[in-house]
Amino acid sequence: MSTATATARPGAVLADLLPASRVRDAALVLGGAVLTGIAAQVAIPVPHSPVPVTGQTFAALLVGTTLGARRGFLSLALYALAGVAGVPWFADGASGAGMVSFGYIIGMLLASAAVGALARRGADRSPWRTAGAMILGEAIIYAVGVPYLALAAHLSLSQAVAAGLTPYLIGDALKAALAMGALPTAWKLVNRQR
Repeated sequence: MSTATATARPGAVLADLLPASRVRDAALVLGGAVLTGIAAQVAIPVPHSPVPVTGQTFAALLVGTTLGARRGFLSLALYALAGVAGVPWFADGASGAGMVSFGYIIGMLLASAAVGALARRGADRSPWRTAGAMILGEAIIYAVGVPYLALAAHLSLSQAVAAGLTPYLIGDALKAALAMGALPTAWKLVNRQR
């Protein structure tokens, strides 16, 4: 598929600009999982919280948006399954499903599919729509991660919100702002080359 065809076709995501093949799709899924694993190693501890600030959520949302719902979901599923199987690429080099923060990883699976579906509807082509997609993706991650944290760490819901949501809101706003600039700019560059 040529670049002109991909940009003109409704429902295209950035990954669709590459020539279509099963090898491409497999490489994109694997690459998205690896990118998420690498981004998870950028981990900053948060006082009074078992959940560090990482690049993992931004990578998961970026993977979903650029690959689309199906490939994004498969990529995050590969990331999660490999981590459960022992690959040390969760935050701080952790692995396994016993972490109190594992709910966030489950949330990332769902969020990558949601933002990928929105990207197929053009949500990654304007700054405000991109911000909206990223905020929705973050909300999905927290909707799964915070209750899981409460159950796994034996916290009340208000304690889980204080430990697993509130400290991250400023960082999430910065991630949304970064995506607001990066994704629409990528589409503008692609469209200029037509």
